[in-house]
Amino acid sequence: MSANNISYPCDVCHRPTSMWCSRCQRAWYCCEEHLQQAWPQHRKSCTPVNTAPPTISQSVGMYGQQEAFSFCALLLSTNEDRARIIEIKCTPTSSATRQTCPSPLVNSYFPESTPASLILTQGLNQEPLRFPLQVWYCPVSMARASPPNKAIHRITSGQMRKTWCGPVVVLKYSGSRRQTYSDATTHDLGTLSAYFISLS
Repeated sequence: MSANNISYPCDVCHRPTSMWCSRCQRAWYCCEEHLQQAWPQHRKSCTPVNTAPPTISQSVGMYGQQEAFSFCALLLSTNEDRARIIEIKCTPTSSATRQTCPSPLVNSYFPESTPASLILTQGLNQEPLRFPLQVWYCPVSMARASPPNKAIHRITSGQMRKTWCGPVVVLKYSGSRRQTYSDATTHDLGTLSAYFISLS
């Protein structure tokens, strides 16, 4: 599947498009005219995407030990039709022999049950992902098949063969060795869309 097959509905006419507002990367338009037509209303909610390189914010305890890291993650919600960038705190974990990936504190996004996760290591056209994605989801919502995830429905333009249910939080690893995270961005939506469409 190529990136050209992944499309979103234009915010004006709802025709499939792969072009977005370059300022906020949250609004989709099939042509420049529709962007200009929607601009008076859209500019009220259009906030620029942080163009700085991803950063890791961390707090340090009394004795100089790292207490927590924060990373940007994507929240795909059941009650919002767009993915949202959120901050996820992670607690460091290490063993006596090696440093391991921090533990993300995602439970607050899954009030119904303990979340499960899967790791996406392949992207479009089955190419290995340089920065794998960790997808956290609610197994109870999936088993119950309710409530459907509106954000996933939107990023796939409704082309899913299987309805994804419950909230989803997506973290991005900083490399293929998966030793820590980096900030997830809206640029990761193409890989996620391809994954959700490919599910049978």
